[in-house]
Amino acid sequence: MSRLWRRLLHDLRNPLFRNGYALMANTAITATLGMGYWLLAAHYYSPEEFGRGQAVITAMRLFASLTALGFVGALARFLPLAGRRTPELVLRGYGLAAATGGVAAVGFLLTLPLWGRTYSALGGFGPGLFFLGSVLVWAVFTLQDVVLTGLRKATWVPLNNLVFGVVKMGLLVALAGALPEGGIFVSWMVPTALALIPVNWFIFSVVIPRHVKDSAEVAAPPTLREVGRFLAGDFPGTLSILAIVYLVPVAVATQVGEATFGRFSMAHTLGCMIELLAMNMAVSLTVEGSFDRSQLAENCRRALRRAFMIITPIIAVTVLGAPLILMIFGSEFATEGSTLLRLMALAVLPRVLIEVYLSSLRARSEARALALVQMGLAALVLVSITVLFPFANVNAVGYGMLFSELLVAALIFGKLRKVLTYGETEPPRVAQGSHGAS
Repeated sequence: MSRLWRRLLHDLRNPLFRNGYALMANTAITATLGMGYWLLAAHYYSPEEFGRGQAVITAMRLFASLTALGFVGALARFLPLAGRRTPELVLRGYGLAAATGGVAAVGFLLTLPLWGRTYSALGGFGPGLFFLGSVLVWAVFTLQDVVLTGLRKATWVPLNNLVFGVVKMGLLVALAGALPEGGIFVSWMVPTALALIPVNWFIFSVVIPRHVKDSAEVAAPPTLREVGRFLAGDFPGTLSILAIVYLVPVAVATQVGEATFGRFSMAHTLGCMIELLAMNMAVSLTVEGSFDRSQLAENCRRALRRAFMIITPIIAVTVLGAPLILMIFGSEFATEGSTLLRLMALAVLPRVLIEVYLSSLRARSEARALALVQMGLAALVLVSITVLFPFANVNAVGYGMLFSELLVAALIFGKLRKVLTYGETEPPRVAQGSHGAS
């Protein structure tokens, strides 16, 4: 135990691990509180409202993330060295993400009858306006965690989401009697909106000024053309990944009943949480790779070792205990979701390799290769799910993801091996001592 503790303390001195562990801790906190939230929702709300709430939240996330997720890679890539242009870069990201999401949400609301009975609850001016406002709020909420990570302050992210999760659960219970229809969505969004105020005050009043001062000697503020060129390659690929994470469940919601979607969504959400663990270390890898490319190969090897060390036991527990995990929500959840959860958990193993490779491409600004891998993965996932859905129903999502990610991992393995072996040959952009910065 003492040896493990010494290793952890040693890792925490390295920004790669410190930020990566903070994001993984955030995912663990989010998953734990999320299970508690949906357990309360299953207890206090009807199966139909449970499924409807998940469907509406998933749709909201889809539209809010259209541009927000596209900026994740760019902010992680350019914020570390943005210097005096840091506030401008953050505000532009917020504004474009909110504007794009708002336009998409309006289009969704105007074509609501085409999206199936599950989304009919959003009909009318009041519900539609609340949904639109929620999309704008979530777009900013998505990026604020990335901003903290890009500025090497990811240790604040778990605290933010811990408070958010607890308040959300309390409001869920409080609204169960007063708002039995729509209470889930309202309880999800009100704490989100309130959280934006203190977090962004902290970002713009404390974190950014300190970052600008500390990085003044090594800052290399990106030009709009440089950021735009990076986004031109990264954004199409990010949209492809967005299709896997959010479009797939929205499409499933149009094909199955509300109660069935609720049981599918619970297994799908837990599977995505495990997958997010693989992405956490990769985001930190992009940030550190931007600071010092000469250490990219070594950081990739470290990220892979730590990611597999943490994620493999979680996957094993999930595969063996999927029915028991889902039984917490009810026997029907276990019966209908265990296979899907197992398949999605197994798919995370090849996803670790894919995410580390993608982060190495981002750190080196190889946008074309980045887009090619992401778009290829998304195409494989969507096509395989579409082909398998008539035969496997909702389990087609798990089979499609496992098959696609295994295939892509096999295709990129040779190039990833070169990154791990040879790394970058260009000189570091900042001094080696910067790795100890906080």
